[in-house]
This record gives sequence, structure tokens and C-alpha cells, in this order.
Amino acid sequence: MHDFASINWRSRGYLPHFDAPGSQQHIVFGLADALPESDAPVPGDAPFAFDSALDRGLGGCVLRDPRCARAVQEALLHGDVERYRLLAWCVMPNHVHVVVEQVADLPGTVRRWKTWSARSINARLGQSGRVWRREYFDRYARTEVQLANMIYYVEQNPVAAGLVSSPELWPWSSAAHGREA
Repeated sequence: MHDFASINWRSRGYLPHFDAPGSQQHIVFGLADALPESDAPVPGDAPFAFDSALDRGLGGCVLRDPRCARAVQEALLHGDVERYRLLAWCVMPNHVHVVVEQVADLPGTVRRWKTWSARSINARLGQSGRVWRREYFDRYARTEVQLANMIYYVEQNPVAAGLVSSPELWPWSSAAHGREA
């Protein structure tokens, strides 16, 4: 696990974000229409409050479209190894889970995922405009047990949401691709 002597917290005025190379992070980001603005996460919320709100399946859920889910998955896989070590992921109908070990800066990594996938989604759907919510939620693993729980949670998310009976059946996830942390 990470030596937390060099803890680096950042904020754009909303949620605080932990950013330290070598840390393992669970990141959740959602579509722009996935939550009413009144449901935006605030500092001090329970770690999975943002995800629980997203699991209600609100909004247009454009990630149900395989072309859009594929665009997000391709964005996540693109920087694997160079910018981060991808440990687990799951593209849900209106949000995305990612567990990574950081190599480069986390805000830049998330911005690249969202920018590239938004362009691709808009092109595939023949539309323009905002795709993602501005903010994302991240939580770093403090122990190996927490990291294992994060990966399990991410890969089980489609099962918990009633989308499939087994995580390997959800095509837009690390479970379906047989990836191991």
C-alpha cells in the first residue's frame, strides 16, 4: 500500500480529491443527466452515497447503448500501464466505476477519460454537448482488504443493479474480460 507521507489533496471547490502516485483509487463518475443537481455529492457524504444515487438509474442512460459503453471502455483501456494500472472497471448505464493504481496525476487521467469518451459518444450518437457530470468521486484504498473490497464492489455492481446474474456476463467490465489485479 501507499506510503502516505506525501499525501496530496486537491479540490476545485467541490469534493476533495486524493492524488498520489502509487495509490489505489476507486473512481466513480456519472453522466450529466444521471442525477438532479440537488443530489450532487458533498464532502462528508458516505463513501458510496454518490454511487447509490447513481444506481437509481436516472437520466437517459446512454451507456446502455453498446457503442457508448464501448467508447468508455476503450478510453479506460487506452492509458492502462502508461498513466495508471487498471485493476477493475464497470461501465453502468449512467455511470462508470474504475479502480486504478495511479502512475500519473488523477485529475488529468479522469479528464482524459471523460473528454475522449464524450467526443466519441457524441459522434456515435450524432449529437453534441455535455456528456459527463463535472465532478467525480474518488476513494483511495488504505489496506489490501479495502482494495479487494473495492474491486469486488465494482465487478458486482451490475449484479447488484439486477442487470445480470453473474459479473462475467456484463460485457463492459473487467470481470467479463478476465482481468486480474
